[in-house]
Amino acid sequence: MPHQRYQPFHERVELPVVDPASRRWPTQRLESAPLWVPVDLRDGNQALREPMDTPRKRTMFDLFVAMGFKEIEVGYPSASQTDFDFVRHLVTDDAVPQDVTIVVFTPARRDLVERTFESIRGMPSGTDSARVVVHLYVATAPAWRQVVLGRDRAELLALVRDAAEDVHRFADDPRCPDVRFQFSPEVFNATEPDFALEVCNTITELWDASPQRPVVHNLPATVEISTPNLYADQIEYMHRSLDRRDSVILSVHPHNDRGTGVACAELALLAGAQRVEGCLFGNGERTGNVDLVTLALNLYSQGINPMIDFSDIDLVRATVEHCNRMPVHPRHPYGGELAYTAFSGTHQDAISKGLAHHQATAVGLGMAVSRAPWAVPYLPIDPADVGRTYEALIRVNSQSGKGGIAHLLNLHQGLELPKALQADFSRVAQVEADRSGEELTPKQLWEMFRARYLAPVHDGPIIFTSWQTAETAPGLHEFVAEVTTDDREVEARGTGNGPLSALTAMLGGLGVTVEIVSYSEHALDRGVDSPASAYVQLRHVEDHYWGVGQDTSVLAASVHAVLAAVNRLPR
Repeated sequence: MPHQRYQPFHERVELPVVDPASRRWPTQRLESAPLWVPVDLRDGNQALREPMDTPRKRTMFDLFVAMGFKEIEVGYPSASQTDFDFVRHLVTDDAVPQDVTIVVFTPARRDLVERTFESIRGMPSGTDSARVVVHLYVATAPAWRQVVLGRDRAELLALVRDAAEDVHRFADDPRCPDVRFQFSPEVFNATEPDFALEVCNTITELWDASPQRPVVHNLPATVEISTPNLYADQIEYMHRSLDRRDSVILSVHPHNDRGTGVACAELALLAGAQRVEGCLFGNGERTGNVDLVTLALNLYSQGINPMIDFSDIDLVRATVEHCNRMPVHPRHPYGGELAYTAFSGTHQDAISKGLAHHQATAVGLGMAVSRAPWAVPYLPIDPADVGRTYEALIRVNSQSGKGGIAHLLNLHQGLELPKALQADFSRVAQVEADRSGEELTPKQLWEMFRARYLAPVHDGPIIFTSWQTAETAPGLHEFVAEVTTDDREVEARGTGNGPLSALTAMLGGLGVTVEIVSYSEHALDRGVDSPASAYVQLRHVEDHYWGVGQDTSVLAASVHAVLAAVNRLPR
């Protein structure tokens, strides 16, 4: 691989001079959400194999509104009839809520600027603010100027000025709604800092930006070519150098060519950016636009209100997949199908213990579980906050451990398995998972568990036709049973200091010598009629055998557990 063909970023792109002593972004902290602007309907749409039609675009637009986005880029009206028609659809159907501003995108060419304004004619003006932002762009980086546009800096600046004047003139048309203006020096991150600043300041003046009618300067990392800290330096330079800074909304539009789009956006916010353009789940040309889901929920995980509603992340994902006709990766941060799922045994054990501790903490604080402070290992946020249930957190395959298996049996069947029984059953599940190479469902685990530990009470060499126990003297119990064994029926008796002791004595009389090593039981539900589950571990010779019994009677459940374990002994 001829790596020497590629120059380091700092050798091919002029960087702003930033005095390390005065650099501010490294010490800043994010404390509030920026203005989010989803560009799925324009930038994201341009990157689809099958661009959206009007019904799919409307579905996506309605999702944005429902989630609480207040500024939405809706199209590139001069690029296609489909985009033009969708903008007209929003205008003529009066589909844009009064508190939402739409953005329309146009290149710096007079006929295309005019076509863009045609798309928004007739849209009612807002009561408090502009209903539309007209977004003008032109590429400013040297390679684009020289290779694509064939213009030097002075010529490009003249082109930008002419286009900005066209925008201003068309906005004065009485048929046009009240608009605000936005400018993007495309490939800002590869543009000479002084030229990017000159172009932006020229437009700020020409459009007469004011605090009441601010201009958006959007600074795209159109092709991500540097580490995020260098992009942050570029943004801080513009933040500190722009004219009429109180009349400028500083926006960023990172792409993800290096896989660090989210980091670039977060550092840009630390450096002074106030607005972020991106796509839900990061769709976009090449490796995508910055992902607004990840950015917003990163803030949420730090206790900052993202101002966007992600309480039903599965609905958001399903809608995006439908509109884009592209799947979201199962391991996508926060929104992927498997984002909160653990197969690894160590992860499962930590999550299971963490959930139990969280529940106990909530009880101790006297508050709802959904309001208690969150600190569960491996889960940066509570999946329930984004509409996920806990059922999918732990799933079992050949990589899983006893803690995850026990968690699923507890979640779905109410079982509280002793640790030694967890280990015993996990070995069985591991063998089956290795054999099949597939995930074991909670239903499969329960069937395996039931067949191994509960069913033998009715299927084995010793079957009780009937039984009873009674205290015959203080501290002395007798156990009597009608037993079917070796195809014959006998009455067997045994005595001991408790019912189970008398039962093992009775079994000894039948030639089955066992000792109860451990015993535990619990109710499966609340209420006096709730079934009980009993767990018994027997020692026979040098080996141990587990049995489980369930019944509304704790004693009956215990007897069934002993008999199930006995019927698992070598015949």
